[in-house]
Amino acid sequence: MYTASSSVSAPLRPQRSVQAGGRPFLDPSPAARARRWPATSGQPLSGRIDLSGPQGAQLRIAIASVHRICPEFNPVQVLRRSGRSVLLVGSTGRATAVAKCLLDQSPVWAERFRHEIAAYRAFVRHRPPVRVPRLIAADPDNCTLVIERMPGRPAALARHPAEAPPRADVRAALGAITRLNSWRPPAGMFDAPLDYASRIARYHELGLFTDRDLGDLQKLLHGLAHASGRQGVGQFCHGDALLSNILLAPTGPVLVDWEHAGWYLPGYDLATLWAVMGDAPMARRQISQLAQKSGPAARDAFLVNLMLVLTREIRTYETAVQRTMREAAPAGTVPTQPGAVSSGEEQRLLLRRLHDDCALARRAVRAAVGTR
Repeated sequence: MYTASSSVSAPLRPQRSVQAGGRPFLDPSPAARARRWPATSGQPLSGRIDLSGPQGAQLRIAIASVHRICPEFNPVQVLRRSGRSVLLVGSTGRATAVAKCLLDQSPVWAERFRHEIAAYRAFVRHRPPVRVPRLIAADPDNCTLVIERMPGRPAALARHPAEAPPRADVRAALGAITRLNSWRPPAGMFDAPLDYASRIARYHELGLFTDRDLGDLQKLLHGLAHASGRQGVGQFCHGDALLSNILLAPTGPVLVDWEHAGWYLPGYDLATLWAVMGDAPMARRQISQLAQKSGPAARDAFLVNLMLVLTREIRTYETAVQRTMREAAPAGTVPTQPGAVSSGEEQRLLLRRLHDDCALARRAVRAAVGTR
């Protein structure tokens, strides 16, 4: 990105080891990996949905919403469930499909859901240069979506993988993102989901950015606005380019979860991938090289994106750590497995790494401002 001293290419991290009285570490054992999200894309269509109790009542409402727009959908499994949404896998005739229903109908989440429906509808008319699930039915008012179930396995099961993904998986993911970022959909089809100036000001007000951060990022934004008047720096991005949103299949990668798709400064998807690959320094180096390949404007846009993405992740995991501490077991509780690492400890370690990454990105931003 610059010289080696100012590039956003994370140095090789030393292997964590266990020391008496030292801090906990991310357990690399198979037992620890099994505690993470289970793989779902390869499960056969079998089993039964439990419709009993309060959660069953929510599922019945969700299934009724699906049947209103897709009567032939036959739910078979709960693919994934959170406090905000539920994913059901089932069949529609001879094909398999996935139904996504929003449980949290707050305005923010409803707007994101409708944005995702709009993206799938747009892809019916104008196909992007990457594979996406085919739209079957959608109801923006009730926040219900039915799409085809795509084959493949997620490039990662966790938002921040504990181990570096295989090089072939990283290469496939970066290839798909690069093709998508080069796509120019018709004008007016997508908007700009992120107001950069407002987001930077908000993070400054919250104390997440220093006064110098605010000034530096505003200088980079000013330079990018000047460059956009001459050559245009907007780029179409997925908006949530996590490895868990990329399915790897023999026929090629498939991108899912399009609720943040739209026009960003160049490199937003690359910044997202960089932020979640803390244990893959070689992949990070490759991402940094891609980000600066198009010149100083693309490099500066990548750095602005990186500061925003890393700060967002820090906010997310600081909230998660605080919640975990409030919900922690009483003092004196002993883990059921000797040497096991609690989710709270993993979150704290991840948070420490994110702060280190943000400091690295901050130095690169200051170096970029110095070259203007």
